[in-house]
Amino acid sequence: MRVHFIAIGGSAMHNLAIALHKKGFTITGSDDILFEPSASRLNKYGILPEKEGWYPEKITADLDAVILGMHARIDNPELLKAQELGLKIYSYPDYIYEQSKNKLRVVIGGSHGKTTITSMILHVLQCAGKKFDYLVGAQLEGFETMVGLTDDAPVIIIEGDEYLASPIDRRPKFHIYKADVGVISGIAWDHINVFPTFENYIDQFRIFSESIQYGGKLIYSQTDEVVNNMVNNLPLDTQKIPYNLPEYIINNGITTIISNNKQYPLQVFGQHNLLNMQAARLVCESLGIDTDSFYEDITSFKGAARRLEVVGKNDSTTIFKDFAHSPSKLKATIEAVKSQYPDRKLVACIELHTFSSLNKDFLNEYAHTMDMADEAIVFIDRKTFEQKQIEPYPTEAVKNAFANEKLMFFNATDNLLEYLKTRDTANCNLLMMSSGNFGGLDLIILKNIFL
Repeated sequence: MRVHFIAIGGSAMHNLAIALHKKGFTITGSDDILFEPSASRLNKYGILPEKEGWYPEKITADLDAVILGMHARIDNPELLKAQELGLKIYSYPDYIYEQSKNKLRVVIGGSHGKTTITSMILHVLQCAGKKFDYLVGAQLEGFETMVGLTDDAPVIIIEGDEYLASPIDRRPKFHIYKADVGVISGIAWDHINVFPTFENYIDQFRIFSESIQYGGKLIYSQTDEVVNNMVNNLPLDTQKIPYNLPEYIINNGITTIISNNKQYPLQVFGQHNLLNMQAARLVCESLGIDTDSFYEDITSFKGAARRLEVVGKNDSTTIFKDFAHSPSKLKATIEAVKSQYPDRKLVACIELHTFSSLNKDFLNEYAHTMDMADEAIVFIDRKTFEQKQIEPYPTEAVKNAFANEKLMFFNATDNLLEYLKTRDTANCNLLMMSSGNFGGLDLIILKNIFL
């Protein structure tokens, strides 16, 4: 098979390219800009484009498929050439489905927790020695790539994003996979540039639920009112399986699950992670792994990349970094750290970086999300406003939106760093949350300051 990738440098795209290369496919690709680690990883497998840019001459009639990344535009010269030649053009979720339509497909959906639930499932399946394929949105310990495709695995575990599939395929990705087992972890409005109303956003999860194959299973969080109401009102030909928080205790900063009169100390914490764990447990049970075996294996799970990662710690202080950026993720992450360390002061800093989070009409969705932090800080790099062509808004607008008069607001990295240098670090945790990089702030500098 000869497959060409348009916008090969994307996170999922380059991992899919590597996975197909390892299956023996002949892979070519293009991109107008290649960042790390994509460039180095493609180079390792000999499929890095010789130079950046778009080259229609790469699109030839003998290609078996062209895979189009979301980064490409609809007037991309390679795309136009592929359309002219009448080649098969896929989005990456389309092609994942093509590679897995004879397998049992488990699709993890939800506004939050998708990566962690998927990662937990993969960890336990690997511990159990099961054969499986996968697509996950983070680099995991013990997995070389974020996509794994084989001919003989009977099941594939897919992180099911609700964002659009490609520039010419405006379907949410998780509609395409036709799940046999589906998970919905929660619904909290996101991607407002695509889904302009909350009702429209909820509708995408209804369509996902209805796309689950006949006789399949829908595993969903009973603690999420929106999900609960939606699922209960759906006349599905699938088994509906709700989940809730398990029994647990927190002692000396360690969260321990209690099940069947046994205790299982965890390396992760927070109610959101305990809920994620229950979704993962139910998926694994559907794949033949019993509860006791699941909990034994999950005790060694260290968490997904960029989710409550420890930058550094000592006896009285821990510095965390987290990918949280949406209101629901922000609130859950702050509550997790504060509940795990109730006697420590919590300084929490969120960088607003995504299109949705910077949209002034959406900003009020953040109301009260940082109330559990002892010190709440919002950072927006002034360059981000310029790049996204958004008119900057003043400190008072941010404070009003978050409904937090004590909140501090910064739009310059140097000013944020100077403020953090003044904090009393004794018996204090620092939580840095962003899908960006705080304008290039080196968190090792903070480690040296706080510890």
